[in-house]
Amino acid sequence: MKKIVLGLLISAVTVLAGCGTKIDAQNDGVFKVGMEAGYAPFNWTQSSDANGAVAIDGGQEFAAGYDVEIAKRIAEGLGQELVIVKIEWDGLIPAVKSGTIDAIIAGMSPTDKRRESIDFSDNYYMSDLVLVVKKGGAFENAKNLSDFSGAKVTAQLNTFHYDVIDQIPSVEKQTAMENFASIRVALESGVIDAYVTERPEAVSASAANENFTFVELEDGFETSPDDTAIAVGLNKGNEELLAEINEILSGLSLEEQQSIMDEAILSQPSQN
Repeated sequence: MKKIVLGLLISAVTVLAGCGTKIDAQNDGVFKVGMEAGYAPFNWTQSSDANGAVAIDGGQEFAAGYDVEIAKRIAEGLGQELVIVKIEWDGLIPAVKSGTIDAIIAGMSPTDKRRESIDFSDNYYMSDLVLVVKKGGAFENAKNLSDFSGAKVTAQLNTFHYDVIDQIPSVEKQTAMENFASIRVALESGVIDAYVTERPEAVSASAANENFTFVELEDGFETSPDDTAIAVGLNKGNEELLAEINEILSGLSLEEQQSIMDEAILSQPSQN
């Protein structure tokens, strides 16, 4: 009898161990969310907890923005404590795959390429692509992609924003940059003429720098719905958590999404 009981205990432990991060993510009471905290108004870093900011794990800084507000709602719906982990963009997918974080909530689009590595929730925002330019410059009144012929254009590294630059006729495509702080400096200094981004970030850039504006094209980029959508990224095979998150997101109306985004744009620090 003792051998049978011991065998059952060993089997149970083996099953639990095999479940790995899924059990940890749902039973330790903590929901770890990764973001770069440098993509306003979706997410940014600040020095205080003003405007509902959440402390960044392992540091003295705080994260705020649209993604943080969505993460707070999901954590509340899951009945878990929200922990924000600041990770560079290229490290987000490896982090969720390794179990370092439970989810990516970072203004990430659920592209086909990313779906090969991780799963995505239903969308929690839809956006449009625009080009940020210098106010009063040669491209401020552009209406079509062809108006950017000969322009020096870039976007963030490892995003579809960079890929669509190839749709601009005779464009001078510049090297992709790791973060938006560097991109904005490049535009301000004249190293580039424009950069491709999503409309909320463009509004953010224009609010932060009076020398910037953005162009919404009449004949713009060809994109798929997944390219301009924003969703939560999860490690593959975590169907239970995915279903719970989708249920929470289903209660977030389009009007509420826009209201949260409008508030994020208004409350972002000027340096972002």
